[in-house]
Amino acid sequence: MPLEDLVTGRGATEVAVDDDIPEQVRQTLADYLRIRVRECGDLDPAVAGAAEELVDFVLRGGKRIRPTFAWWGWRAGGGSALGPEATAMLRAASSLELIQAGALMHDDLIDGSATRRGSPTVHVRFSEFHREHGYAGEPRDFGLAAAVLLGDLALSWADDMLRSAGLASGALARALGPWQAMRTEVLAGQYLDMLGQARADETPEAALRIDELKAASYTVQRPLEFGAETAGADRATLGVLRRFGADIGVAFQLRDDLLGVFGDPEVTGKPAGDDLREGKRTLLVAEGMLRAKQQSDETALELLETSLGEAELTREGVQRVRDALDRLGAVEAVEKRIGTLTESALSALHEAELPEPAARALERLTVTVTDRDA
Repeated sequence: MPLEDLVTGRGATEVAVDDDIPEQVRQTLADYLRIRVRECGDLDPAVAGAAEELVDFVLRGGKRIRPTFAWWGWRAGGGSALGPEATAMLRAASSLELIQAGALMHDDLIDGSATRRGSPTVHVRFSEFHREHGYAGEPRDFGLAAAVLLGDLALSWADDMLRSAGLASGALARALGPWQAMRTEVLAGQYLDMLGQARADETPEAALRIDELKAASYTVQRPLEFGAETAGADRATLGVLRRFGADIGVAFQLRDDLLGVFGDPEVTGKPAGDDLREGKRTLLVAEGMLRAKQQSDETALELLETSLGEAELTREGVQRVRDALDRLGAVEAVEKRIGTLTESALSALHEAELPEPAARALERLTVTVTDRDA
């Protein structure tokens, strides 16, 4: 399909996006990225080959959480499920996945992660590519540079995709507020995350602030606001969605932190304990250290301090940390906070009069992103 058809909606099939948002997002991205790769091929086949790596990364997996929240923000704000406006909104929401792709590529570089979603990370793949072809220079340096450039390309294409989505001028102008805020906030959260590791800041307050910026805003609150603003939602609806999104976003990140230590690699796509090896100062770790000090448990405190940031931490070492966090009450404390945040978010949702099916969908999403067994 020509790019101009994607922009104007000519040739687009009207589908009920409500029924399968992740698949509709995946197909929308596939259509858009196919055209962008073709443009790269006009520049140089090698550029198209690198862009194909980006396409593979974007389409290979992911739960499409951000576009999903954006879509239900649109529906909660009065947006329709069918028609040209819905088609344009689907494209706009799908562009959030390109921001996520760029953020993940750069995040993997910062953390030195070897795998993502069960496959080698982008910088590792390009390092291997360099090594296989016997190119000059260091494979690692080539891999790092390639991942930076592909991450930047993903972020650039996200802007392009949003602006060419076909939104009416007023809708696009409203959408740009949360879009711009979200991009600044996630980078701020990433920087504070790095700074916290450098400072060895182990306070729960620091961990929560990072969660608010890097997860709550970026993953839930701003995407919801993005969709609702695009639909032209009233101030009351926007207020409810912001409160709901702030609470659910933090709860989502706290669940992710627990999975980072206790999760099944088949589910998380990363080796168990990677957050520990990378030195992540999560609320779970902060609560563990705080309780170890309060309980004068020097053995547990030393274990946590020496394990955090230990790149060669073994599975047995991860299990010892798990046992300590559980024994200290850190796991229980985080679970309790997740429960409190979830109840607060649902309370805000139930007090509002959001249209169906948006209200029920947001309730289901709450379970999906916060429940330990979901």
